[in-house]
Amino acid sequence: MLTLKLINEETERVIRGLEKKHFQGAAEAIAAVQATDKKRREAQQQLDNLLAESKKKAAEIGALMKQGLREEADKAKAAVAELKEKAKDLEATMDEAQRQLTEQLCQIPNIPYDEVPEGAAAEDNVVVKSNLKECDGSDTVGNWTTNPVVEAARLPHWELAKKYNLIDFDLGVKITGAGFPVYIGKGAQLQRALINFFLAEANKAGYTEIMPPTVVNAASGYGTGQLPDKEGQMYHAEVDDFYLIPTAEVPVTNIYRDVILDEKDLPIKNCAYTQCFRREAGSYGKDVRGLNRLHEFSKIEIVRIDTPEHSKESHKEMLAHVEGLLQKLELPYRILRLCGGDQSFTSAICYDFEVYSEAQKRWLEVSSVSNFDTYQANRLKCRYRRAADKKTELCHTLNGSALALPRIVAALLENNQTENGIRIPKALQPYTGFEFID
Repeated sequence: MLTLKLINEETERVIRGLEKKHFQGAAEAIAAVQATDKKRREAQQQLDNLLAESKKKAAEIGALMKQGLREEADKAKAAVAELKEKAKDLEATMDEAQRQLTEQLCQIPNIPYDEVPEGAAAEDNVVVKSNLKECDGSDTVGNWTTNPVVEAARLPHWELAKKYNLIDFDLGVKITGAGFPVYIGKGAQLQRALINFFLAEANKAGYTEIMPPTVVNAASGYGTGQLPDKEGQMYHAEVDDFYLIPTAEVPVTNIYRDVILDEKDLPIKNCAYTQCFRREAGSYGKDVRGLNRLHEFSKIEIVRIDTPEHSKESHKEMLAHVEGLLQKLELPYRILRLCGGDQSFTSAICYDFEVYSEAQKRWLEVSSVSNFDTYQANRLKCRYRRAADKKTELCHTLNGSALALPRIVAALLENNQTENGIRIPKALQPYTGFEFID
């Protein structure tokens, strides 16, 4: 969440940032936070004064007793007791103000960086790079000519999955429900190969692999901003008050909740493969067919904890890592800088990676790489100790998909159709053990 220091010292910038993110009632929300904060600080000042007075009178009691002035000592004791009761009332006022303040801050999203473009929705996002000649982006670079040209009538991945017995969507419905596919034979092997490939590439890039739980408590969901913003999108085990994770970002980032790190140890670079679970309530239609949108899916996540001075460089490195994966998989892709209105609640800046589906004639999002600035760290109380002066400051947190498997699988199947079957990219063949799906 936003820090009170930022809100109070740069109020106008915060309001402008919230308006850029299309947050309704930005000025009113910030004014309400400041009013609650003022109430809390005034109560704190009154309490401090009262405690100082109480301490002074308590010291007087001993002196009065030594002088034999018992009646005056009893009056002083009564005054101290009265002050303690007032202190309890002030503490209650402060606690309520703090509770209200936290609740208010949790409803306010992060503010975007200056380089985030204006815009209200996905159509306002800016294409900054692509390797596909037909891309509409003004900054298009290169041509995508790696994959073989096949007949114009390409099959969509759900038909290919049935043709080659790779994925059974109906069986998933039988076992669980829609959005829970069953991978079979080379379909399962392709999944496992991609997981191993992505983890191996992350390891080469210096990321330490983590194998976290896929179920978290509410404090973890709060720490990374899924709660209270996205509780309706997560599966909730109500009896134990646990949540199935929507991304490995949640458990991995929460490793550093309530932790003070040393500056010399930053940036911390972690990666994790997990199953991810998203309710995606209300999703329907052609855009969710096959692997396009699932309730359970595999994903490799990269997470960084960094200093404010270096986090933008970390973000660039993460973007380069994800782009490198798509290049090695020989997929047509583009990179978009999200506009203010299409950013997530918690991000300060976000880039999406999309791969082109030749059969569906549409772009499929496969990764979001975000810098959250101090927003998550403030919730997590994730800090670092500066080497120069030993003072503690909030860290910056970053994360990205590297990569999410379902739409990668869809694009690999659809874009690599040949007369001999589906070609496996060279970089992936050591992990699959086969060159073709036939």
